[in-house]
Amino acid sequence: MKPTYQHKFIFSLILLLATSFGCSKEDDLMPDGTLRQSTESAAKMSDTRTNVTLLSDRYIIISSTNAIPSELKSKMGALKGKLTATIDEVGLATATSSDPDFIAKASKIKGVSAVMHDFNVQWVDPSKEIKVKANYGNPPASGDDDFFFDLQWGHDAIDAPEAWNAGYRGAGARVAVLDTGFDLTHPDLEPNIDMAASKSFVPGEDLQYSLPDPFSHGTHVAGTIAAADNSFGIIGVAPEAKLILVKVLSDEGSGAFSWVMDGIVHATDQGADVINMSLSAYFPRNGKFRDENNKVIFDDKALQKTVVALSKVTTYAFQRGVTVIAAAGNDGINQNEDRNYVVMPAEAPHVISISATAPRGWALAPFTAFLDYPASYTNYGTPEVDLAAPGGDVSYAGDEIVTIGFVTAPAYVFDLVFSTGNGSWYWSGGTSMAAPHAAGVAALVIGKNGGDMKPAQVETTLRNSAEDLGKPGRDPFYGHGRVNAYKAVTGVKSPASPAKGKPITRK
Repeated sequence: MKPTYQHKFIFSLILLLATSFGCSKEDDLMPDGTLRQSTESAAKMSDTRTNVTLLSDRYIIISSTNAIPSELKSKMGALKGKLTATIDEVGLATATSSDPDFIAKASKIKGVSAVMHDFNVQWVDPSKEIKVKANYGNPPASGDDDFFFDLQWGHDAIDAPEAWNAGYRGAGARVAVLDTGFDLTHPDLEPNIDMAASKSFVPGEDLQYSLPDPFSHGTHVAGTIAAADNSFGIIGVAPEAKLILVKVLSDEGSGAFSWVMDGIVHATDQGADVINMSLSAYFPRNGKFRDENNKVIFDDKALQKTVVALSKVTTYAFQRGVTVIAAAGNDGINQNEDRNYVVMPAEAPHVISISATAPRGWALAPFTAFLDYPASYTNYGTPEVDLAAPGGDVSYAGDEIVTIGFVTAPAYVFDLVFSTGNGSWYWSGGTSMAAPHAAGVAALVIGKNGGDMKPAQVETTLRNSAEDLGKPGRDPFYGHGRVNAYKAVTGVKSPASPAKGKPITRK
């Protein structure tokens, strides 16, 4: 049954959408409004932060070239194995086998460079979503005819309306969203979805989000990028871009590492100009993994093989003109000091890693509030972070009740990112929300310059047009700066953009 849309939204705080992060007031807020304080800091959690599970009988086979070895299929029977899929474009294959020596034996096949276990990753964790429900009446007339646009402070932060007024709205750009399922009939998304190019790689799950709740991570991300400007709901950063929706995670947020690689190649082959991955996996550098039975498995080569495999697909995308963007992760890790994990895909070659920014009490002074504080949860580090974008936060400490339009809520709620959900709209926060703001700006740039624009040119444009915040030059929180849509498409700072509060003191 198609959901009915009657200006419905969900008052919800969703902060841990990619991974868990450090212990603070906001991430321990319970559904009943009480607080649960953890006794450990993020720094003490380095042995438990990984969200990666080694799959003992599922494997990824890496060819020495970008072709599948000719003998691979015929050798599987002797190895008690079965090929389950091949990614012919980059020379990768997946297989299952009951042979405990499969890796050693399969590695000897002519043309095979390496064999590794596949992994299941809890890329997005709905169990840590924080929900606070409330009921509100229908809204009065909004200043914009998209009746929730007034809640999208992130667009103001990056000067998206100024870019639209200059004539740039993403027309001609194609953005692939690799994520969970999507609300395919949402009026904000449906006009821009390329269904022929969209696909699910999750066995047994359709592209449509199937859970009986509004909290669809993929739908939220897609709305930030390219919700239509259709006199309804919200507006995406690039409201005339086309969406290629690729389901690589279950609706619960988990998925095989190989599904993500499948999704990258598929999006590339379907003509995507931009790929957005609001998902993060933490691979331990020490080679210690746990399998499905919670048994510790030591594999000091696994990380290296994982980087090689993912590099094949990100390089494939890059060489075919795709700008790849990923969330930096939500654990508040100082990656200049904490070297326990490699965050994938953010740290893969040819991937632009996005950290998160947010205001503190925006609803109290929406015309003058500073919108670019580093979010309390965002991972940071040099060179791990390339750029920053609005991700939302609930770090504002006050308890004032504020009304914007028809919405009445605590002030800190409005500091989150408002976007589409399953049959609804809701607030959420994370680098998962920051990445699609940057992907939307990339779509505006490509829409202006054409789909033949090279990814290196897109990244250079994003860097050169970013607002330099924090320490001068590249810094751990903002990377090269927070993306700016207007400057990215015009080359100049918006003259119509008012000063957005007092900037952070440079040190």
